[in-house]
Amino acid sequence: MTEANWSVGRVAKRCGVKVSTLHFYEEKGLIKSWRNDGNQRRYKPEVLRRISVIKAAQKVGITLDEVKQAFISLPDSRTPTVEDWQELSSNWQQMLDARIAYLQKLRDYLTGCIGCGCLSMNKCPLYNPHDKLAAEGTGPVILDKAAHQVDR
Repeated sequence: MTEANWSVGRVAKRCGVKVSTLHFYEEKGLIKSWRNDGNQRRYKPEVLRRISVIKAAQKVGITLDEVKQAFISLPDSRTPTVEDWQELSSNWQQMLDARIAYLQKLRDYLTGCIGCGCLSMNKCPLYNPHDKLAAEGTGPVILDKAAHQVDR
């Protein structure tokens, strides 16, 4: 049953997504369809697994670009097998662990900094008179430095 015979409506209903979502995934290169003689999109049943991987990844904060790169890394950009999923999820787990650690340090630093609500100008890392920190980069430079410091 590898024939591309699933309609866009059937796939959308089965996966719990809108038809427009399938079109978007296809536009992004995450899934593929073929056209039948009536020029209607048709999908192979394996697209269900791809969409399941996409939805699972999105729920844990993996971007569509990261999912696409993972799919591209598979031989012939095939639909992930059980073994492929184990490797993909292991790689994503490491990435998520790093993000979680960063966010926890950032949270803890913010709590220590503004936990009392005083926003003390001589201690607050958010205070940046005359934008002196612009030379060091974009975004919350001091907070990023604090969150990336290794605990000693």
